[in-house]
Amino acid sequence: MIKSFVKGMVIGIANIVPGVSGGTMMVSMGIYDKLIHCITHLFSEFKQNVLFLLPIALGMVAAIAGSSFGLSYLFSSFPIQTNLLFVGLILGGLPAIWKKVKGRGIKAGHGAVGILFFVLVVGLAAMGETEGAAADLTFSAASVVKLVLVGVIASATMVIPGVSGSMVLMLMGFYHPILNAIKDFFTALAAFDMEGILAGCGVLVPFGIGMVAGIFGIAKIVEIIFERFPLYAYWAIIGLILSSPIAILLMGEFPAVTILSAVTGIIALGAGVWCAMAVGE
Repeated sequence: MIKSFVKGMVIGIANIVPGVSGGTMMVSMGIYDKLIHCITHLFSEFKQNVLFLLPIALGMVAAIAGSSFGLSYLFSSFPIQTNLLFVGLILGGLPAIWKKVKGRGIKAGHGAVGILFFVLVVGLAAMGETEGAAADLTFSAASVVKLVLVGVIASATMVIPGVSGSMVLMLMGFYHPILNAIKDFFTALAAFDMEGILAGCGVLVPFGIGMVAGIFGIAKIVEIIFERFPLYAYWAIIGLILSSPIAILLMGEFPAVTILSAVTGIIALGAGVWCAMAVGE
């Protein structure tokens, strides 16, 4: 239970960091296949699936709530160390994926798929260096529909390994408005500010509905791909994992490197690799 909660926290933090893929972290920790299965067979195997998903979901909620307050501080105060920690978390899952394709033969199509997805993620990161105009979240029927659609897109990209849902939100101009809405909602909740709570619900409820719909929709597609084309899927994930550190470095803002920041950054990188292997299956 505690281990699953920690995994959920890692996924939640990853989903809120531009350039970092929550789906990749699921793969790195060895729970991606099982998580997709639990989502697509939620009601047919309800009890066991809920027992598996609940601590992960609680960890994600806790991490996203906490990250909306503290993540900006870590990235502004320790950008090198924080980014390298996530690079380590991602790379730490590569050995587990490599075991799934090792000794099973490599076709030209496998390499092509890996390269394609590598280029896709790096290209998205390069385009996402600057955020577009921030979206207007003033409550209205149009904004509710828009938030549902944005939630669908965000959740679909968050589930796909190697694709950063927060980076996609940034490209659409919704990243900072949604992050601020989360922070304001939990601030209002702590202060029992009903006006603030209702205002937050007006943004987060339709966005959440869209996310749930998107997760269930994309999970079924991903399950079919893994059933019919497993080697192609794993080679695509290898390309995504290898490209994710580059995406993080492209999306990040770094000061001049000092000896102290370099040493602590290497330690953070090693800690990330160790954590990913420790919490993996």
